Amino acid sequence: MGLRDLLPSILIGAVASARSMTPMATLATARLAGRDTTGHLALLNRPVFKYGALAMGVGELAGDKMKTAPDRTVFLGLLARVMSAGIAGAALAPRGSEKEGAAVAVATAVPLAYATLAVRKQAMARMGQTRSGLIEDALIVAAGAAIVALATQRSST
Repeated sequence: MGLRDLLPSILIGAVASARSMTPMATLATARLAGRDTTGHLALLNRPVFKYGALAMGVGELAGDKMKTAPDRTVFLGLLARVMSAGIAGAALAPRGSEKEGAAVAVATAVPLAYATLAVRKQAMARMGQTRSGLIEDALIVAAGAAIVALATQRSST
């Protein structure tokens, strides 16, 4: 197995750097659409996970525009990124390589959280919190959806 095999895991880690719940929401959407991930995680088949992940993803998109929203690099923000990137990275890794997928996703998400925060702060200074957030939302949700769509397959059942 090479780094190329883990590319979806690395990319979903990049998504988690900007929106912690988007990787989980995109995986939940894929599962609801009857798509399977290469990595095996029973958690992804539980309805409470699927609908909870969708709700948390929508909540994060709304909450990010609030003036009181904390930076993504505070402890709880980083913890959410580690958990989301780890689960999503494992799910998108080749079967049997879930641990490696989780590791590369987390290793991507944490340092990039600082970089994406710096870019977002620059954008906020130019165009405001709401507008910059909506643009970031569109880019990150589209990227997450594309990564998961390309890395999953139609269920055979």
